[in-house]
Amino acid sequence: MSKSTKTLGLITAPGYPNTIGEELQASLPNLLSYYVDDNYNWEVEFVIDALTGMTEDSQEVINEMINRKVEEEWDFSVCLTDLPLFKHKRLIVAEANEEQNVALISLPGLGSTPMIKRIRESILQLLNEMYYGSSDASREHAQLKLETKDQKRFKGLKNKSARRLVGKRIFERLSPIKRERPDDDESTIDVRFTVKSRISIPLRVLTGMVRANRPWAMFPSFMKVVMIAFTTGSYALIFPTLWMLSSNYEIWRMLMLSFVSISAMVLWIILGHGLWEKPNEERSKYIRNLYNMATVLTLYVTVCMYYLLLFCLFSIAVVVIIPMELLESQLSGNASYINYFYVAWTVTSMATIIGALGSALENEDVVLSSTYGYRQRQRYNQIKEAEEEKERAQKEKEEAAKEKKEAAQEKKD
Repeated sequence: MSKSTKTLGLITAPGYPNTIGEELQASLPNLLSYYVDDNYNWEVEFVIDALTGMTEDSQEVINEMINRKVEEEWDFSVCLTDLPLFKHKRLIVAEANEEQNVALISLPGLGSTPMIKRIRESILQLLNEMYYGSSDASREHAQLKLETKDQKRFKGLKNKSARRLVGKRIFERLSPIKRERPDDDESTIDVRFTVKSRISIPLRVLTGMVRANRPWAMFPSFMKVVMIAFTTGSYALIFPTLWMLSSNYEIWRMLMLSFVSISAMVLWIILGHGLWEKPNEERSKYIRNLYNMATVLTLYVTVCMYYLLLFCLFSIAVVVIIPMELLESQLSGNASYINYFYVAWTVTSMATIIGALGSALENEDVVLSSTYGYRQRQRYNQIKEAEEEKERAQKEKEEAAKEKKEAAQEKKD
């Protein structure tokens, strides 16, 4: 006897959640049979909806999901959003509606790593909650079902508990996710997973937001800046003054110089590309501050990658350009290869400040897309265009029907 089919619809916002959704689509069916019910063949369908990445109101996202689930005729639906969600200053990681079989996961709430594993485990747990129910008795029944499964299967699946959202890892021990039943007035939510610690919330949400900003995706836009900085620094290498400075700088001064040069680059990018979120009525001061902090941290990660690349290039250039004998003649005391290291370090910081500032990044759209505010404005425009297109199509349909009716009336007359 062939098994009947259950369909899970994955809804993601455009961008990084989209990439995650594609990876999950292939691995989830077998895991759903194991973690939820093996009496069905599970299918996973994947769609992109800009609304799920435009609003920080989880209720609005849930309502949109219910409409989309009915429209697509899915059995279950899970949304992945890259926006941070809060409820009474508690960070919302996930929510589920048992009656409508829809659930929501906020990716920043899961932290930074290992992202795919946490999302996969979260989806499985939310499906389990919706399928068996969220009451204590239902959770006990679901746990007994899980214990009958072959524990050796899917060894990479760390969460095999019917009450936890994700498996126990170091990050979850430092910043635990709490399972809770919402208040009676929240009729659309049956179970919610939150982080209550005010100390761990900023760490968890900011690392998750930086991950969602994908700082590595911005790095190729720095190639033009790298060339300018390397050209400037290579020219500076021929002057003995730089060699003597590097020889006399103490470690604390070298570290300070590195920090100043990296910070100057970050500040220039923010000001030059208008990445700072200004006060507006659309989002609260707390959310706006989170957006700005995530932008700063994202740029620091990217610029540190840029700085490291420059350092590697200058390390090679120093060995090629400066003979050891010439270096010894300019420095007091015996010179060694460690001096090459300090020269490369010094010129990297100098080149970042002097050569890179004022130059333009190659792909401004990539830089802008790595900030939350810009992505939300993009998604708002997409939704607005889609609504306008829908209105135009409806208007054309009505006009065509009217013309057809008039033609039929003329023929009758």
